[in-house]
Amino acid sequence: MAEVQPDVEYQAHLAEGRFMIQRGIQSGLYHFYPRAIEPATGGELEWVAASGTGTVHSVTVVNRKPPLDPYNVVLVDLAEGPRMMSRVEGIDPADIKIGMSVVARIVEADDRHFVVFVPAEEAQ
Repeated sequence: MAEVQPDVEYQAHLAEGRFMIQRGIQSGLYHFYPRAIEPATGGELEWVAASGTGTVHSVTVVNRKPPLDPYNVVLVDLAEGPRMMSRVEGIDPADIKIGMSVVARIVEADDRHFVVFVPAEEAQ
């Protein structure tokens, strides 16, 4: 039996430019972060394309000692239901607001791929 490595599969999807999340086959519920079995039920999961849209649930701005720029950490409620931690790019961290609509982008850094968000109005 092959070893299940959900994070490896998640990273492979991102490397191909696809933001995928998991959905319970029996329950139909969406889940993020990648995992081997569905929480609570232990059911089987499948990979599905995420819509890439969400809403900022919370934001923290980390102000660093100059000359370093501040950065943000956000919790985003994905349109499918799960919440994920990320950051919002393309906007001053002080301008990020709870309830802001955002759109996912895949970026690469240090040979890994990450999902970040941009304000929805800038994505158009």
